[in-house]
Amino acid sequence: MRVVRLGLPRRVSSQILALQLALTAGVTLLAAALFLAPLSDELDDQAMRRALTIAQSTAAEPGIAQHLLTSRPTPDGPVQRDAERIRTATGADFVVVMDERGIRYSHANPARIGRRVSTDPSEALSGREVMGIDQGTLGRTARGKVPLYDAEGNIIGAVSVGIAYDSVQDRLVGSVPVILSYAGGALAVGAVAAYAVSRRLQRRTRDLAFSDIAALLDEREAMLHSIREGVVALDGSGRIRLVNDEAVRLLGLGAEHTGRRLDEVLPAGRTADVLSGRVDGDDLFAVSGGRVLVVNRMTTSDGGAVATLRDRTELERLGRELDSTHGLIDALRAQDHEHANRMHTLLGLLELGMTDEALSYVSEAVGGHRETAEQVTARIRDPLLAALLVGKATVAAERGVDLRVEGGLPDAVVDPRGLVTVVGNLIDNALDAAVGSPAAAVRVSLTTDGSAVVVRVADSGAGVPEDRRELVFSEGWTTKPLPAHGKRGLGLALVRRLAERQGGTAAAGEGPLGGAEFTVVLPDAVGRGAGVPEARTGEPGSAVSGAPGPP
Repeated sequence: MRVVRLGLPRRVSSQILALQLALTAGVTLLAAALFLAPLSDELDDQAMRRALTIAQSTAAEPGIAQHLLTSRPTPDGPVQRDAERIRTATGADFVVVMDERGIRYSHANPARIGRRVSTDPSEALSGREVMGIDQGTLGRTARGKVPLYDAEGNIIGAVSVGIAYDSVQDRLVGSVPVILSYAGGALAVGAVAAYAVSRRLQRRTRDLAFSDIAALLDEREAMLHSIREGVVALDGSGRIRLVNDEAVRLLGLGAEHTGRRLDEVLPAGRTADVLSGRVDGDDLFAVSGGRVLVVNRMTTSDGGAVATLRDRTELERLGRELDSTHGLIDALRAQDHEHANRMHTLLGLLELGMTDEALSYVSEAVGGHRETAEQVTARIRDPLLAALLVGKATVAAERGVDLRVEGGLPDAVVDPRGLVTVVGNLIDNALDAAVGSPAAAVRVSLTTDGSAVVVRVADSGAGVPEDRRELVFSEGWTTKPLPAHGKRGLGLALVRRLAERQGGTAAAGEGPLGGAEFTVVLPDAVGRGAGVPEARTGEPGSAVSGAPGPP
């Protein structure tokens, strides 16, 4: 036989509905009981006051006192007739008029006239008005007793009026169905309201149980703090509701920023615009704190939004390296062709027996490249930056661009990697702009101004129109075709962000070669007391040439 186990419902909406129905029923029953409890006492008090009022009116009748003094207590006496008239008119159970000895002159049962009353009349005969619930010859009644005065104001008797207590109980019992009907109506309204709330809660909680909701919250916390993508949740007013660990790392936010508006905790720029929804699209690029981020944003049903952030810094670096590798491959092809030409030339000189000319030719070809590297390292003491410039000079030579490095830097560079990023991006853009222009050339100037480093890179390209000199530093803005890794327009944005992070500036203008010139100022970029290295004797002026050697 199958055993049916009864228990609490598991779903949140069902539990809330059961709880609301129980509360509604309990409150309704309690209200009905609290209403009925004083109702009984109130009906008793009303009956006693009604009896007292009838007694007062009877005692005020002008003939009652006179007939009490002048007649005998008989069933057909004048007092009995007046009392019965009043009893019939008021609906009282009895109207008893007694003398000062307590002898009845009137009663609803004429056989009891002339006898002493069954309850103590002393209080009324002493001049006090009395009301209460007493047990008498006619049963339990609500009574009112008042003294009866003669014309001179002397107490000559009392009047007692009773209302059957059964009628009071009947009124009480009769009011119970009415009260219960009101209570039932209130309970029904409460049940309907509870059901409506339960249905709304069921839709909002996806008909889940409390245990399911708790499990989902635990899983959400574990997932948010374990994934390697940043997650930022915003409410409908743009306030931060949630930030996971990766978003804290990428954006520099903290737990204290939760509940604040996004525009209050992030500086104005593309990152804030993308996260707040002012810039719409998929896989949008932004730069934050020197990091390249890919941002996607999705709105929620309550008017808020959830944004995800992926750190693409390393991928962008690899993409730039891939571009450089492609350039180097092209340069190596050109060098291979040039090397074959040199080998053929050298072979011809040897076959002709011109050994001295062959030796001179080899020395000149090899010495040109060696001099270029030595000239760069003589002025740029930082090995990372010097290696970058030597490599860029080789690429520039193979691409037919005259690249010259002017000025110099000490070896006490504070952030060589940041400086390499700035110089490398500026030279790459300058080479792309200069290629194909008449007398293609790029000039790189590295100077110091106290502890600040000033980087100037000019090219012979088409230049940047004045109205676009700020736009070129925006993330995603480019005039070049897309490379293999699919995105451009981040190099200059990264340069400006790195400069601003150090309190510096990055600007575009018109250069001396007819194209654009980009100037970046990096404060406190070299150590105190560091000097600019002097050029070695015999070096050609203040410039280091990256032009190709002799053919």
